[in-house]
Amino acid sequence: MRLRSHFSNRLISAATSFEFLAFLVINHSIQAQTAVSENVVVTDDESESAYGAPASFSRSRFANLTNAYVLPPWAVYAGLIYEGDALHFNSPDHTFTQEIEIGLPYRFGVAMENSVERFRGYTQDRSFSLEVRYALADWNKIPLNPTLFAEYKFGIGNILHDEGPPAPLGPGEALAFINEHMPLPDAYELRLLLSQDFCEKIEWALNAFFEQEIGGDRGREYGFAQSAVVPVLLPREQLKVGVEMQLSTFTDAGSRGSPSYRLIVGPTIAWKPTKNTRLDISPLFGATDDAPRAAVFVVFSMLFGPPGAHETEQGEAPASTRNR
Repeated sequence: MRLRSHFSNRLISAATSFEFLAFLVINHSIQAQTAVSENVVVTDDESESAYGAPASFSRSRFANLTNAYVLPPWAVYAGLIYEGDALHFNSPDHTFTQEIEIGLPYRFGVAMENSVERFRGYTQDRSFSLEVRYALADWNKIPLNPTLFAEYKFGIGNILHDEGPPAPLGPGEALAFINEHMPLPDAYELRLLLSQDFCEKIEWALNAFFEQEIGGDRGREYGFAQSAVVPVLLPREQLKVGVEMQLSTFTDAGSRGSPSYRLIVGPTIAWKPTKNTRLDISPLFGATDDAPRAAVFVVFSMLFGPPGAHETEQGEAPASTRNR
């Protein structure tokens, strides 16, 4: 218990340091914007661009299920994420995540997340994670704009429900959730992020992922998620609609030969009430027996910093001024 408390204090210290760094970046960005304001001409509400990418691919999170590309250098993305799962075999699960990402030069980005889970009336700090992202080239220099993503998750809380259906204990015996209340193990995750806009109308992203727990029952999850959206009705692409899906395969040390397949699919909508804020909502539905009956995602995000500063310095115009 003393070790866990010490570890939690270290995580809180790391989070505080990261937030302080984010504050410095935002402050530096505001000063830089003020210094060059006389030379900047704003042409639309979506002039943010990372290395020539359209604005939708320069916000860290492309849609509720997918990430795409990277942030502009020294831009800061902050998001509040809600995920609610209506499980077939258990009570609904609710997860709230705080996310902060900072764009760095040379197409790098770093981020942190903290997740809080509520299940059966019990609330706990579930996990804390650190992320790094790297785009292999400037936008449209390589087809599908591949970006590498790595994340390490520190398990803070306990497993409140198992990943799959309960296990049978034998004839006449009740089913049991065999991993409940065990400490949540650490895990690492690797992703390949692909993204592209087609015909200057359809925007698409795909994430292939592999996640491995390094303790406990060594759970392993892999699969892919993809999102496609199009702008509708409102000017300046303030409203977009589309579809999302995720197919994942889960196994643990005792079930490598009998994986659990989970497919969720459904509509998504993205609304930008202001230039720097966005609200994404995705009500998705399970299409396999092991998937949740429904999974609802809601993300509210804000983008700070000097959007397009890198492109301005390089003499490149933002690529998002299309469809005007």
